[in-house]
Amino acid sequence: MAYATLDELKGRLDWEPDEDEMRIAAGALDDASDLVATYGRDWPEDTAPRLVKTLVLKSAARYMRNPNGYTQSRAGDETLAWSDIGRDAGTVYFSREEIRLLEELAGRKRGIYSAPVSAWGTKLPLRDAAGHVPVDYAGGDPFPLFSDGAGPW
Repeated sequence: MAYATLDELKGRLDWEPDEDEMRIAAGALDDASDLVATYGRDWPEDTAPRLVKTLVLKSAARYMRNPNGYTQSRAGDETLAWSDIGRDAGTVYFSREEIRLLEELAGRKRGIYSAPVSAWGTKLPLRDAAGHVPVDYAGGDPFPLFSDGAGPW
């Protein structure tokens, strides 16, 4: 399941792809769509946000223009160089910013979270039992702070 079509990808390329390039392009669209499901969410094709299609096309076109991931190439000395993208050189990939956009579209938020923890065989204290500290940002839920079952602090 690709979030974009070959015709849409052809519209982003500077040349008319031949038969082999079209086969590679189809694979690039599939790979980029799989990465969307990994970094974002597995959206149904008809309800995926427009930005998902844009990011898939951007990644696949980047791969089609530079399938080996070169940043420098010289014919005389046969000098080749790759950037710091490391293992992603020569593959379909998303940049850090593109991954962040996909995470935001999927509703994933990075940050610090708290989770109630209890020993095996014991019960967690009720949420409203005690110990919620207000937060200083608007609309935030109180932060749980429990010390024991006898007192809130």
